[in-house]
Amino acid sequence: MPTLNYKEEIMSEVKRITAPFDKSVVKSLKAGDNVLISGTIIAARDAAHKALTETLARGEKLPVNLAGETIYYLGPTPAKPGQAIGAAGPTTSGRMDKYTPTMINEVGINGMIGKGYRSDAVVEAMKKSGCVYMVAIGGAGALISQSIKKYEVLAYPELGPEAVARLTVEDFPAIVAIDSEGNNFYEVGQAPYRKI
Repeated sequence: MPTLNYKEEIMSEVKRITAPFDKSVVKSLKAGDNVLISGTIIAARDAAHKALTETLARGEKLPVNLAGETIYYLGPTPAKPGQAIGAAGPTTSGRMDKYTPTMINEVGINGMIGKGYRSDAVVEAMKKSGCVYMVAIGGAGALISQSIKKYEVLAYPELGPEAVARLTVEDFPAIVAIDSEGNNFYEVGQAPYRKI
């Protein structure tokens, strides 16, 4: 039997998923899984999250239905000619933590993509509602942008790069950091290197 080369070996361990995805896909994703996402995801970060949660607090309808969607914490740079988007690296997820339980429990999102740790309140909301948190590689915005084929503003255009937008993606690379059971790859991955 032929031996896999390094690239084939890595690719054989990658899960390919289509977004938006349902709760069965959420449950199938485990902390530490490498994923390639194709389909559509939603770009939104601090200013958009603030506007969305304030709209809900006023009892008003959101300008876009985000139920079942995956939110990428992104504030892109301007696109160069011939590109859908400029650099598209992740924003620090903790900046969204005060809004995230509402986004999970009331809005009904199924996934999030960003970078860094999440608060206990976010993890509890994820476990309660069935939601997954994935991370993209910080500092790799130019590379990540190659997987984004279309960028379409859906709401709050006045926020510029922080507007809510739909991204059409193909093989968008991410790692499951916290799964829907609350298993945290940051903790699991660091455990072997901690001194007892």
